[in-house]
Amino acid sequence: MTDRQNITELLAAWSDGDRTSLENLMPLVEQELRKIAHNYMRRENPNHTLQTTALINEAYIELNNQHSVNWQNRKHFFAISAQIMRRILLKHARDRTCAKRGGKFAHVSLEDVTVLTHEKSVELIALDEALERLSQLDPLKCTIVEMRYFGGLSVEEIGKVLDFAPVTIGVHWRLAKAWLGREINGANQMVH
Repeated sequence: MTDRQNITELLAAWSDGDRTSLENLMPLVEQELRKIAHNYMRRENPNHTLQTTALINEAYIELNNQHSVNWQNRKHFFAISAQIMRRILLKHARDRTCAKRGGKFAHVSLEDVTVLTHEKSVELIALDEALERLSQLDPLKCTIVEMRYFGGLSVEEIGKVLDFAPVTIGVHWRLAKAWLGREINGANQMVH
């Protein structure tokens, strides 16, 4: 039995309420989750307080809390995992932005101080808001952006996961980038 088949069977068992299947699933998907998390973190400030391993751990906790998901296949699992990681980073960015505006005061020693630029936080929030709008219009394009931009998967890898020809993924990727560019730049022009 291939890992791909085993992943699908474990996801089905998890959907049916077998909580131990998640424990058996994690070693099979950990490398891919680490790749997705690494690609998310690669786009963050090098001094980001959240590291790749912490992002994976938080994603695991969120995945473990998923009780009503009817896992369809590994594609569905990795798409949800990428969304969870994006939301964790977004929450972190929003918390940092809120703190810069004077909210959530906390005593922090100088050794614990890290730099997360306000611009990076605002950029991530703007991208997330645009992706939310895109997901309403075209969920496939949103998934491709998450897998390509945040997950770091190639067009060919996304094609394999989503069962589409790489040329089709490439077309959707280019259209999604253009749409997001217009959405984000339009929002930034209205702010200034």
